Amino acid sequence: MNFIDILAIIIPTALYSAAPLVFTALGGLFSERSGVVNIALEGFMLFGAFTSIAFTLLFQDTLGAAAPWISIIVAAVVCAVFSLLHAVASISLKANQVVSGVALNFLAAGLSVFLIKKIFGKGQTDFIDFRINKMDVPFLSDIPIIGRIFFSSVPLTSYIAIGLAFAVWYVVYKTPFGLRLRAVGEHPMAADTMGVRVNKMRYISVMISGAFAGVGGAVYAASISGNFSGGTISGQGFLALAALIFGKWHPIGAMGAALFFGFAQSLGIIGAQLPVIQDIPAILLTIAPYVLTILALTGFVGRADAPKALGIPYEKGKR
Repeated sequence: MNFIDILAIIIPTALYSAAPLVFTALGGLFSERSGVVNIALEGFMLFGAFTSIAFTLLFQDTLGAAAPWISIIVAAVVCAVFSLLHAVASISLKANQVVSGVALNFLAAGLSVFLIKKIFGKGQTDFIDFRINKMDVPFLSDIPIIGRIFFSSVPLTSYIAIGLAFAVWYVVYKTPFGLRLRAVGEHPMAADTMGVRVNKMRYISVMISGAFAGVGGAVYAASISGNFSGGTISGQGFLALAALIFGKWHPIGAMGAALFFGFAQSLGIIGAQLPVIQDIPAILLTIAPYVLTILALTGFVGRADAPKALGIPYEKGKR
């Protein structure tokens, strides 16, 4: 196996594994850029995965191959509404945002399993008949070397996630909405003085965050796991949050970090195929993403300055 063959295995698998992390990290960016800590990304991903699988199982006979794609939209809407619980607690009631996020994670885990048992009569679902499958991009996959590495055996959702990162960059840094978003996260009193409704911006941002994380969970369920149980999402939301911090709360940085963590996750999938690491015990490859997360955040990320008002509830007239 030559170097090109190794890249043709690693890179498509990394793109495949990273897509849910990219969507979720971008969602976390909206919330945290507005000043609201979002530990609940894990719970939103979990509820998005539940919604996607439940919808697909219930409607796949009617909708066919379109069912998993429509389920992603449904998951986004459901998780946007679900995220209002975090918004109300953190913004209106001024609760501790970390505690609120942790509570939402527990709620999502318990509620999703409860609903699965109520709907399907057991603790986990059957596998869906239609998935978001890997594909070869027409024409681009025929390009020598590059086509095989970057445009073959990758689901469409991976390319959508990467394109969305650039779209989010444009929204955050080149539009009036993005300017207001960054203002309420850095200096909400100054933004309020200029006529920006701080709490309204934060509500919108948390709902966008919930929608994106729901899409991340739905993409994971519809393309990777294929079914749902209480352990379907096991740490991916926290990896996405780490990617956001690693990327210094910047859309492109968060995407790059998510791709890095996706690569680390992919080692557990393809490790046995690679001559360099095939003799490493599988359990070590499974924990590699979390070890690399710790190393990245403590040793290589450098100084990462969060938005100055992150985690601080806004009270009109108070500094």
